[in-house]
Amino acid sequence: MRPDVTLLAFDTSAAHCAAALLLNGTVHTHVEDMARGQGERLMVMLEEVLAAHGQTWANLDAIAVGVGPGNFTGIRISVSAARGLALGLGKPAVGVSLFDSTQHLSNWAQVAVPAPRDQLYVMDFDKQSAPAMTDTAQGFALSSDHSTTDHIRAMAQIAAARLTAGGDLPRPAPLYVKAPDAAPSRDVPPVILP
Repeated sequence: MRPDVTLLAFDTSAAHCAAALLLNGTVHTHVEDMARGQGERLMVMLEEVLAAHGQTWANLDAIAVGVGPGNFTGIRISVSAARGLALGLGKPAVGVSLFDSTQHLSNWAQVAVPAPRDQLYVMDFDKQSAPAMTDTAQGFALSSDHSTTDHIRAMAQIAAARLTAGGDLPRPAPLYVKAPDAAPSRDVPPVILP
């Protein structure tokens, strides 16, 4: 991958729809706060971001996507869009977590992301441990100390660095620290006839 990669990054893991276009070494961002409707708005917004900078899908070298942690449905929206675009365009897709962008922005190995019910998702990059959930995170850098614009810009930069470093990159996959709050239906499923 050449060093001047053209990359489109996006994220819908929280109450926003965010995009960043890395073009000629400059990151152009667009963020819209929204509690709902990311699924309907995402592709339209990405088209608008590309058009605003005279680019098309064919000009992209890669796609980057925020994989969480965050809102279950929001993560699924952006990850499925990234995987579909990568497949359709024949371009690589790179997943970048909120932990990664927080570490990048704060230059700190211990990072925390707000979680439901006044808890925190934490990750310690020094210990190479899996993300965990906790009530407190003393001494951890908080993702909320940075704006959504900062995070989407960092996601684009991280993805570009991973691409230029070479090597195999796994397909983006949602990063869930805990199981979803939804429970399976209690209704008896219909009988499937032979």
